[in-house]
Amino acid sequence: MCKSSNMKIMKKVMTLAVLGILSLTGLTFAQMPPPPGSPMRNDPDRPVDQISGGLGVTTDQFRACFNHVQPAQKGSLPDANQKHANKQVLLSCLQKSNPSITNESLDAVMDRYRPGGRAAQ
Repeated sequence: MCKSSNMKIMKKVMTLAVLGILSLTGLTFAQMPPPPGSPMRNDPDRPVDQISGGLGVTTDQFRACFNHVQPAQKGSLPDANQKHANKQVLLSCLQKSNPSITNESLDAVMDRYRPGGRAAQ
């Protein structure tokens, strides 16, 4: 084999090794927020501008935080564990941008814009 082929193979092996180490240790690459004005990956039906305004964060900050949430499938409700996990992920992320957000204020704003209100949660 030629030297250049060996180098290409070594680069691929090293890349796979690094990715394997990252996955085993739980480390991940930072997720970039979606471009401004684009729908959220997980729930494009929410009025992001109104929710983010109600929480005192930018739309990009809200989108970046909400992209870590795992909503229930359309037509179904999340179970208690999923609700708790999603709330914790969203609240802790949003508080980095606005420490004055509380569990209660997050509930109030999200319920205002959730189709069906709190009962639909």
